[in-house]
Amino acid sequence: MQPVFTADQMRRVDARAIAERGIAGGTLMENAGRGAAAALLAALPERGLRARGLRVSIVCGKGGNGGDGFVVARHLERAGARPDVYLAARPGDLAGDTAAKYREMRRVGIGCRVVEHPDAIARALARSDVVVDALLGTGARGAPSTLVAGLITTINDSGRPVVALDVPSGLPADGEGPAGPVVRAWLTTTFAGLKVGLVSGAGVELAGRVVVVDIGVPADELGRDVATFLVERTDIAPLFPPRRRDAHKGSYGHLLVVAGSVGKTGAAALCARGAMRAGAGLVTVATAAGAQPVVASLILEAMSEPLPETEARSVALKARDAIVELAGSRDAVAIGPGLGLDDETRRLARTLVREVPRPMVVDADALTALVNHLDDLRGAAAPRCLTPHPGEMARLRGVSVAEVQRDRVGVARAFAVEHGAHVCLKGSRTVIASPDGRVLVNPTGNPGMASGGTGDVLTGILGAFLARGLPAAQATAAAVYLHGLAGDLAAGRVGEEALIASDVVEALGEAFRRLAHDQ
Repeated sequence: MQPVFTADQMRRVDARAIAERGIAGGTLMENAGRGAAAALLAALPERGLRARGLRVSIVCGKGGNGGDGFVVARHLERAGARPDVYLAARPGDLAGDTAAKYREMRRVGIGCRVVEHPDAIARALARSDVVVDALLGTGARGAPSTLVAGLITTINDSGRPVVALDVPSGLPADGEGPAGPVVRAWLTTTFAGLKVGLVSGAGVELAGRVVVVDIGVPADELGRDVATFLVERTDIAPLFPPRRRDAHKGSYGHLLVVAGSVGKTGAAALCARGAMRAGAGLVTVATAAGAQPVVASLILEAMSEPLPETEARSVALKARDAIVELAGSRDAVAIGPGLGLDDETRRLARTLVREVPRPMVVDADALTALVNHLDDLRGAAAPRCLTPHPGEMARLRGVSVAEVQRDRVGVARAFAVEHGAHVCLKGSRTVIASPDGRVLVNPTGNPGMASGGTGDVLTGILGAFLARGLPAAQATAAAVYLHGLAGDLAAGRVGEEALIASDVVEALGEAFRRLAHDQ
């Protein structure tokens, strides 16, 4: 897993590297600029470019990011490129290591033009082969100044490939929404480690391809105090070793799915199909009596149980004892898809969340049942894994969807810690939070998965992994990663526009095969 830093964490890393490890600030800046230049040069073949004679416009601010840009200019010239440097400040405003790197750049004969208006360099940027954005780094807060905002717009309007240093200028490093214009990068060379804003929120699209540049901070120093990580395929593959030749269906767990109602049978069936494709040995769907014949016809490989139903044709509260008995001989439970929102059914869902002594996935209508009843989570008898989309999380917290999306990592972490649950906050770069405050960001998945039923499939996959005996934290990470990977593989076949939940189910086999290649 790759560590992911907030701006404050990165400042502390730099400060400790200087104060405790004896690494000079100028050395860190030199390493950053040299590594960024190397990453830029290595990426040139993607654009059909080469270093010799490459025209590069480097637009610098007065802070540390600008100092990195001055170092980039020196190393690009050494490689045979033709850098032109533009400074959004007066040289006399530079200080510390930034001023020192400016003087070093000038000593080797690289000129620098002070920019007082964005229009003054528009034509120069448009004539460049590559533009380097060195305006604002991770320490920037709030909206950019008028000059810097104008330069960001000019960079974007140049039509040239842009390489951003550390983060695209204007993009908050901590993942919150931008307060002004943001550079749209082709490549972002980020220093020492990933930043939250590059793996969550607007930065996922705006940062382009992200390359982490080693700036000389020891690995053990980088690992201190980090609680957010980006999931990698090699983190998930070891969780699924080759099956033993003497395995049988009992070796891979029995999942109970409590889902479905009349008119919502598809949700229950998709959940069960996802669980079967995710390797559960056995799956039983417990559903409203009126829905059971339809559910049974949709899932040939799973079993089904009819339950007493309400007048609304959803599962009745008096089904509680039957469900608890069913759960007693199963390894895990998944509850919620298509369950219904009848008051009696909601009471049943809360009771089961609180009482069933089995690991449980809580999704969809069962999440809605918990609104204003979150104490039931704290008193739960076994691990609970919640899979809300942003709207469901907003209802659970009593806030707007915009507030949830503004800080997805922070919202998921706070909810998991406060309520003692594992949380998968779905969406672009699903956020996975554990009760201990650890957060994982998932890199797989695509916009084509934003269609009805894909969440039900995820619930089944996660339920299967819990039934197979994976601890809740590992099960959530594996389920989200594989669900997204299957979605990516399905999109590769049918495209994002035509993608439906059944395509994700059918692609799970190939997703598992992809994992096996990493072992």
